[in-house]
Amino acid sequence: MSSTLYDAVIVGSGPNGLAAGIVLAREGLRVLIVEAKDRPGGGMRSAELTLPGFVHDICSAVHPMAGMSPLLRALPLAKFGLEWAHPEVLLGHPLEGGRGAALWRGVEETAASLPGGDGARWRGLMGPLLGRAEGLFGDLLGPMPRWPGQPVALARFGMGAVRSAVGLASGRFRSEEARALFVGNAAHSFLPLERNFTAAVGLALGLAGHAGGWPVARGGSGAIASAMARYFEALGGEIRCGLAVADVRDLPAAAAVLFDTGPRAVARLAQAWLPLGYRRRLERYRYGPGVFKMDYALSGPVPWRHEASRRAGTVHVGGSMEEIAAAERATWQGQETDRPFVLVGQQSLCDPERAPAGQHTLWAYAHVPAGSRKPYAEVIAAQIERYAPGFRDLILGSHAMDPQAVEAYNANNVGGDVIGGVMDLRQLFTRPVARWNPYSTPHPKVFHCSSATPPGAGVHGMCGYHAARTVLRRVFGLRPDPAANQG
Repeated sequence: MSSTLYDAVIVGSGPNGLAAGIVLAREGLRVLIVEAKDRPGGGMRSAELTLPGFVHDICSAVHPMAGMSPLLRALPLAKFGLEWAHPEVLLGHPLEGGRGAALWRGVEETAASLPGGDGARWRGLMGPLLGRAEGLFGDLLGPMPRWPGQPVALARFGMGAVRSAVGLASGRFRSEEARALFVGNAAHSFLPLERNFTAAVGLALGLAGHAGGWPVARGGSGAIASAMARYFEALGGEIRCGLAVADVRDLPAAAAVLFDTGPRAVARLAQAWLPLGYRRRLERYRYGPGVFKMDYALSGPVPWRHEASRRAGTVHVGGSMEEIAAAERATWQGQETDRPFVLVGQQSLCDPERAPAGQHTLWAYAHVPAGSRKPYAEVIAAQIERYAPGFRDLILGSHAMDPQAVEAYNANNVGGDVIGGVMDLRQLFTRPVARWNPYSTPHPKVFHCSSATPPGAGVHGMCGYHAARTVLRRVFGLRPDPAANQG
């Protein structure tokens, strides 16, 4: 590669690599992003995976954290082609017999849909946090450690967050519907739901829905990457695709190198610059369960028995709280199951251009053991059919990705893990290793900016934002406005 001097070189162009590039470039620095694939995006790409005219999201699909990200909310991405589409119902959770629960944008609408006194209990859980949600997510998506900007709201959030998802749902709610709704959100953690702090994910996703929605990117998740890349280039940044990096010494000369890759990849690619002890700590980084992903081209909408699920952008397929908890526990322990927790995305309901007129796309993945080789295609179809009889009759085409294919598509998804590593209490505060500044390394020029750093998984760009601010301070002596509002 060229020996041209850059201020910073970023390896990887996922949401965090692009975010880091934007933050650095808008300070006037000369920044290069290197991407191994033929286009930028990481997990934010879309393609016609099944049949012509059906646009599917390859990895990330629905984006509750994007609406709460201090960075993404501030960037002028609409000027570069990004448009968000919001479903009528954020989330549907079908149960047996046509019953179910739903998450609506409004707390009151959600409360009204829950049986018995659980509506008031949901309102009591989410309502007090909603007025301070923007500041609260500024803390939740902030670097660690730091003094919170909203200590009272964070303390109130933390009172529930420290509990297990099963413990909070069982203790607070009485109905099967409300318990399933909360625990289904918490299952995005990929952790056993009896563990402490899993309630934090259920709270955060519910609150994010009420405060900002669970939108999809019109035209596909690739539109997010495209808008971020175009803005980065408008700032003077450069992107080179189709260039796989084998060694940090092969990169152009630069004052800083940021890796939007997993910790093990950093240990391998930068081994010439990093001490052996630190590399060994990176290699011990823990990854969690994987996913088996299915995309479908459908002749019509999914015939869910639960009416609200027919209008939902996302559907959680897994049944009751007890059934979801059992499935997640088995998956964590490496056990295969015929009734896994399945996340379903119905993006074409609010973005009809994803499919030919009258037809639909469907995105689905099951939580499976890391590296599983079990063929889950029929298992996923059976889980959906269980709550939507006649689903199979609608399938015009399908595309499957097992955990090996998920990792082959994106090397950061080790074993099919799409959230960048285990986010349990221990590793949440030691991502990627225990270090006062987790974005830095023992080498003054090498930095982490992937989702293996705080605040972790999600399309929010804040890992890249915090990493870039570390680089600005440590390498260039700059202290930009921390409000992430320099659009």
